[in-house]
Amino acid sequence: MESTQKKSSPRPVNKGDRIKQIFALVSMVSFGGSAIFGVVSLFSSGLSSQHQQKSAPVAVSQESLLAAQERGYQAVLQREPQNQTALEGLANVRLQMNNKVGAIEPLEKLVKLNPNRADYKALLGQVRQQKEGKK
Repeated sequence: MESTQKKSSPRPVNKGDRIKQIFALVSMVSFGGSAIFGVVSLFSSGLSSQHQQKSAPVAVSQESLLAAQERGYQAVLQREPQNQTALEGLANVRLQMNNKVGAIEPLEKLVKLNPNRADYKALLGQVRQQKEGKK
């Protein structure tokens, strides 16, 4: 009787079938990931466009921009007191703000650091003259 009954044994998996299974699994994971990415990007772009439409444009005044620049130059000068770019920027910003008295100090430092620069000397002279003219 034993000879007529076949024992059911698991069929051995050959290499080709195993590769097909792995390929199918990778394909499903890739498709699922790209689908999820597409849906997420769709919703996020929709939400961001709604957010942009709702936010009102903020008007920034020229005075507040100049004040922010002034604070930035002052912060640099606290770390590097002889930074010529920051000194020049501070002097220019203060002149734009019509702060002649405040522009004198950085201009004096620039003249001291660069005694051969005639433009710094001339500007310092003009600012001092304008300051005295207002007294």
